[in-house]
Amino acid sequence: MRNTARVLVVAILVSFVAFLDGAIINVAVPAISEELGGGLVLQQWAVDAYLLTLGAFILLAGSLSDTFGRKRMIDIGLLGFGVASVLCAVAPTGLFFVIARAIQGAAGALLVPASLALIIATFPKERQGRAIGTWTAWTTAAFLVGPLLGGALVDLGSWRYVFWINVLPIAVAFVLSRGLPAETRPDARARIDWAGAILGVVGLGGTVFALIEQGGAGWSSPLVLVPLVVGILALVAFLVRESRTPNPMLPLSLFRARNFAWGNLATFFIYAAFSLGPFAMTVFLQQWVGFSATLAGLATLPPKILLIALGSLSGRLADRFGPRIFMTLGPILVACGFALSATVTEPFDYWWPFFPASLLQGLGMAITVAPLTAAILGAVDPARAGVGSAVNNAVARVAGLIAIALIGVVTATIDLEGYRALASVAAGLLVVGGLVSFVGIRNRRSSATDDATGDAASGSGPGTDGLGLRGGSGADG
Repeated sequence: MRNTARVLVVAILVSFVAFLDGAIINVAVPAISEELGGGLVLQQWAVDAYLLTLGAFILLAGSLSDTFGRKRMIDIGLLGFGVASVLCAVAPTGLFFVIARAIQGAAGALLVPASLALIIATFPKERQGRAIGTWTAWTTAAFLVGPLLGGALVDLGSWRYVFWINVLPIAVAFVLSRGLPAETRPDARARIDWAGAILGVVGLGGTVFALIEQGGAGWSSPLVLVPLVVGILALVAFLVRESRTPNPMLPLSLFRARNFAWGNLATFFIYAAFSLGPFAMTVFLQQWVGFSATLAGLATLPPKILLIALGSLSGRLADRFGPRIFMTLGPILVACGFALSATVTEPFDYWWPFFPASLLQGLGMAITVAPLTAAILGAVDPARAGVGSAVNNAVARVAGLIAIALIGVVTATIDLEGYRALASVAAGLLVVGGLVSFVGIRNRRSSATDDATGDAASGSGPGTDGLGLRGGSGADG
């Protein structure tokens, strides 16, 4: 197997492990809360405990992968993810389960940025969009298999099997990673920003805890106010530290590249909706409509099928025509899909409006995902691909984390009216994401032109601050 092909296969398998868990959890949360108790709050924590540590540590993981090697981080992440999956499978209480999910998220933080960084570091720039499109399409197979597999495991056995199933792809990925070529190690290793990592965890943890628990305790409760204040102060301290430390976990100078800055802003709104909408839809179909876990998984398949079928094509087209138009129209199409699904009435009819709405969602996602990822990572030099990938993944995961935490602010239950409200919020977030892309994203004229204009615009090239920014600052497409 050629070097580039092996790298792509390993990157796909490693990401598949993390994405499979994200795809399965939505169909499993009603059964988890039914057995362990906790209602909507436990359902939110089942998702957010994972996203919390994933989002908080994924920036640290990017620095670790650049410093100690992507292969090593992948191996550690796979082992940690496997152990945490077993802990989730045997969880006796809701609290134990949430803690295990947090450990699982921390391990997962090592996987996705390292896998994308392998692609960026291995493939030449003119082939990165196509490679990322292929990676996106195949890893999205996890979202295709996940709901069906998870639904069947829940209906025929137990939600606990959902976590036992992780062991097989982890074992396969671990064996295949042994064949990766040796990496070039940096002459000098950067210091790891452990203090920044702690501030990030405290900041996100406190804020998310307050958002979720306010539904039961109320905003005036010390149980909510204290974590909220501590969380906000920690996030402010995190940003201050990252702007001053010589070895930041989040290099703020990366955001001098226009496409990187605006692309991550668009990512926040788009991926908040990508997390909120499917979660609300899956829970609504099971708890209000009465679908089984398997049937709910089937009902949410069309968007995933379209994303797999068209993801690679959109990546190639973005290579040719530039990402701006795709990142603008794609989110708006998804927004139309969620807005259409919000017109659902009683009695429920899946074929209208849910089915056509899901087709719009899938088409828009396919148009959006690969160009968005390629535009952002294309603004970062391959030597800093780990950090660039980690920042983008962190933005996406934190967006989903906050979106799920805010469910209790929008509605107390995901019934008919609750789903309508959440689908409308998801549509609004997507429209904002599309508009941000239209205003901020720039298409590159050519590699040479982009390198020159990017370095001039940002004031930083490969020989200045060591970040090697590539500006994405050419003329509008």
